[in-house]
Amino acid sequence: MTAVHPSLSATESNIPDSAGINLYEADASLGRLLALYIPAAELARWKPTLERLGARAGGELDQLALSADKHPPTLQQRTRRGEALQSILKHPDYVALERVAYGELGLSRMSHVEERPSPLIKYALTYLFVQAEFGLCCPVSMTDSLTRTLRKFGDDELVQRYLPALTDPNFETLFQGAMFMTEQAAGSDVSGTVTEARKQDGVWKLYGDKWFCSNADADLAMVLARSNDEPGLKGVSLFLLPKVLDDGSRNAYRIIRLKDKLGTRSMASGEIALEGATAFLVGKEGRGFQQMADMINMSRLSNGVRSAGMMRRALTEALYIARHRRAFGKALIEMPLMQRQLLKIMLPTEQARSMFMQIATLLPKADAGEQAAQKCVRILTPLVKFRACRDARKVTGDAMEVRGGVGYIEEWSDARLVRDSHLGSIWEGTSNIVALDIARATVREGALGPLTAYLQGLLAEAGLPEASKALFDQLLHSASEGMRQVAEHDRSDEVRHSGSALYHITTAIFMAWEAMRIGDYRRLALAHLVLQHKLLPRDPLQPLHTPEQARVLAEVASEQTIDLAAAMSLLPAR
Repeated sequence: MTAVHPSLSATESNIPDSAGINLYEADASLGRLLALYIPAAELARWKPTLERLGARAGGELDQLALSADKHPPTLQQRTRRGEALQSILKHPDYVALERVAYGELGLSRMSHVEERPSPLIKYALTYLFVQAEFGLCCPVSMTDSLTRTLRKFGDDELVQRYLPALTDPNFETLFQGAMFMTEQAAGSDVSGTVTEARKQDGVWKLYGDKWFCSNADADLAMVLARSNDEPGLKGVSLFLLPKVLDDGSRNAYRIIRLKDKLGTRSMASGEIALEGATAFLVGKEGRGFQQMADMINMSRLSNGVRSAGMMRRALTEALYIARHRRAFGKALIEMPLMQRQLLKIMLPTEQARSMFMQIATLLPKADAGEQAAQKCVRILTPLVKFRACRDARKVTGDAMEVRGGVGYIEEWSDARLVRDSHLGSIWEGTSNIVALDIARATVREGALGPLTAYLQGLLAEAGLPEASKALFDQLLHSASEGMRQVAEHDRSDEVRHSGSALYHITTAIFMAWEAMRIGDYRRLALAHLVLQHKLLPRDPLQPLHTPEQARVLAEVASEQTIDLAAAMSLLPAR
């Protein structure tokens, strides 16, 4: 008879499990930062929603996301009678996630209803939601961005026709959005678009293939197509493509197949063949890319927010493990080498969060026509897309390592975070393309000057100790001048280096300003660490920190409160 061995208890197994953790409450700085950026009365209205979402994201939604990731959508081409059905079958757990994002939270319509909250409310909710599920956030973002682009460039008749469905609070009847832009020979180089738009009997018809179409069965899609014989971008126009026509028939395009992807497996991405599909011109003919760029920029910002959220989930898991797992007679978080690894995860996570909160705060001013805010948003958006999305790949990998071999198992969130994190630096422009866009915004669109002035204003307002302010001022001048030189002289081989430097000084200043405004000097310590490790030279043969600094770093890594003197002890020597 086989002996039955009793199961190990949670303590005996020494495998900490954070299932059910409230991801809002586990985030030590989130509430304080939201209180800084959002008016008190508005935050009071939304705080219960944020707290509930934090609890659901760490429990129910996380379990739904794990299931949806293991059961990707499938394409049903025909009915059993042979009719061309073209139906994408979604797993019930993915649909349950859709109901929360679209229906309960209203993430895709929130910015387009009459009584809309501050943009940061939407991004804070997304930041929490994505800590459970990343794949769905792409369709949600595209629906939001499509609605913005339609409202901004579409004629009144087109807006009135489709806006009610895009902002419908009823999940069963609302419209989802997508953008079909990529072609095999025209990825980042949109001027290579060959999909044709022909006007037949006064109606635009689209012909051609689109190679990577996420949310492939969306009710509406923005599509780029060549509408005249003008070369390059001048011949490319923007069109709105409905899935179903007014008579209830399916529009003339087919989903050829669904992609088998590394990550975002819960969400359907496919290849589309346009076979005379009816579409509506959006905005001016020949201005398609310029108009689509607005939608892309909003999607790029959402990519930055989602990367920040995934990094925070990875950090929360790493902290939980470090606090609860024991090795060699002590908790992992007591070990200096683990503290150093946590800090390497923590820095880019906090940088990305401060960046997207600042952009969200500037957006209403930009939309209201304030030129300086428009310029700042113009350059900050590719900055966060470029750097935060790349950082997420390393942060999620390093955090998985904290959990060890267990983290490599697909029953946990770690592996999914690693797989999903790689998409951010590809969608809406690869890192090279987005870095070049930073340079374009710098000089050609004159955004560097307004950004520098904005950052100087924050430094003046923050009330930093003089030694700290002087170093920030010096490095801001150096990073800005370096970016300007690279952009003006078209040194494209250096745009990633200069763009990263500009990102690091910008986020460090944001964090220092936040620290002084809310009295959280741990954030100032983190800002000083950004300067030391990302912007200043150091001797690799010398110790990094004194014993006193090491003590402060241990407190910062464990998210403890520190005083101003401790934060200043981490100010790098010039």
